[in-house]
Amino acid sequence: MDFVVFTLPGCSKCDKLKELMKSRGIKAKEFDVSTKEGKAKIRDYIKLLRRDSSGSIIIPTLIIEEKGMATAVLNSAEELDLWLKSRV
Repeated sequence: MDFVVFTLPGCSKCDKLKELMKSRGIKAKEFDVSTKEGKAKIRDYIKLLRRDSSGSIIIPTLIIEEKGMATAVLNSAEELDLWLKSRV
């Protein structure tokens, strides 16, 4: 299973998600969407991304992939916690 997380600097929700991932031993490729590299990488997942009522992409976004296919798109520590509990 592979994990890709998109974050922004100074984002408390991003920090909370990353703290939960660390506490659960989940290692992810992290991309800062305020950088050129992050903006380019998030385009690979554009059809999967959730948007808010104004049409902006919700950050943080955690993509969970199995065998090269996205199986989950999560946007908070709470969603990750629920996803982990469902896998037990």
